[in-house]
Amino acid sequence: MKKRILAALISGIMVVTGISACSGGANSSVDSSSATTTASTTTTTTAAETTTTTTTAATTTETTTAATTTEATTPAPETTEATTPAPETTVATTTEAETEAPAPAPEVTTGGASVEFSQNLMPGWNLGNQLEANSGGTPSETAWGNPTITEKLIKEVKAQGFKSVRIPVSYLSKIGDGPDYTIDSAWLDRVQEVVDMCVNNGLYAIINVHGDGYYSVGGSWLLCNEPEADQKVIKEKFKKVWAQIADRFKNYDEHLVYESMNEVFDGNSGGPTAENYGNINDYNQIFVDTVRSAGGNNGSRYLLIPGWNTDIDYTTGDVGYALAGNFVIPNDSTGRVMISVHYYAPWDFCGDESKDIIFRWGDNLKGQVKPRQSESLVDRQFDKLYNAYIKNGYGVIIGEYGSIDKTHKDERNTTYRAYFAEYVNYAAHKRNIVTVYWDNGWNGKYGFGLFDRTKCTVTQPEIIKGIMDGAKATAAPAAPTE
Repeated sequence: MKKRILAALISGIMVVTGISACSGGANSSVDSSSATTTASTTTTTTAAETTTTTTTAATTTETTTAATTTEATTPAPETTEATTPAPETTVATTTEAETEAPAPAPEVTTGGASVEFSQNLMPGWNLGNQLEANSGGTPSETAWGNPTITEKLIKEVKAQGFKSVRIPVSYLSKIGDGPDYTIDSAWLDRVQEVVDMCVNNGLYAIINVHGDGYYSVGGSWLLCNEPEADQKVIKEKFKKVWAQIADRFKNYDEHLVYESMNEVFDGNSGGPTAENYGNINDYNQIFVDTVRSAGGNNGSRYLLIPGWNTDIDYTTGDVGYALAGNFVIPNDSTGRVMISVHYYAPWDFCGDESKDIIFRWGDNLKGQVKPRQSESLVDRQFDKLYNAYIKNGYGVIIGEYGSIDKTHKDERNTTYRAYFAEYVNYAAHKRNIVTVYWDNGWNGKYGFGLFDRTKCTVTQPEIIKGIMDGAKATAAPAAPTE
């Protein structure tokens, strides 16, 4: 999809099997990332100091059940017993073709420290299009039109009920030449300042290497499709970058989570290859090993691991056929790893700017929707995550989801966006999956914004209410009527 950005900065490839909104102008709907929806596969072009603190928090959770298992190379996290009824399952599709829903899973006892810990972050919010924004490959938090981040904004986010803030960070030209690959200290200082705004206000924070892995972004280097000789350099650089980040934040407690990378894939829509997926798996293993050896609290920190393009199908491997390449959970003796995916499905509703038509969300609707691509698709995809990871003790964080503002075309758009947010959170909460809403700071046509970042005020109270209601709901929300 064609992306609108303030300074016409970037265009990026988005695959509808996983389109995300993570790199782009503040006055645009999405960034230059490709994400994890589960609609039909198409390719679209888009534009896309300080002191350390230590805090503590209690962790509580409920866990649910499911049916199947997947292989992992990490020892399963230590488990705690808990039982709840298996999630309701409805028919959904991962493409235009319909697939039959699996039989309801039997009730079982399940749990895990990773799952339990993750519940502290539910629900979460993205500080998108800020520290990952860049101009010509140079990161700048105001490059895409958003104002300088303030603690007042973070306090307002917390006041609305969010428990965590994902802070996407790009490094790009802020990294020096090899062999040391030294990160500009002033940039790390600013990242730390924003982390402190969150953890000092009792929020959990997630930081990552966000915009360095896109073929569409100038200066990107974490590129899985480069030849083997280049991979040696890439992997060494990745190791040195994470060693510095981990050292900077080594004294922070569990309120700070590291995510290895964001939506890394080869830029093609044909699905993962064994070689390129192998490189992504290698990056994740390097990330875990580097963090664990960095000292301080890094030895026990919870880490967030994405698969191919943070795509649900390619991360779970549940696509109905054998994949050329598969996700491998990195070896980690602590078991304190969680899985990162994104959800923007169907893209027609969540992010497509190319067709200026009314498109709504809900399986009960007779028109202006894709059949069986609403609630039933959420259930189908979230069951995959539950079966592959939650039931085996691995927490799952949907690090991005959301839908763009199309009220210029449909006066009821906000109603359906709020319902989408509520149902996604209800379905996630029911399965002990954590959600983090994608907010790119843009309010208006095709924006994802929930807050005015200059005034530090709420702009979408209905959507925030949907998020909060869904995140604690024990019954499915009532669907809007036509």
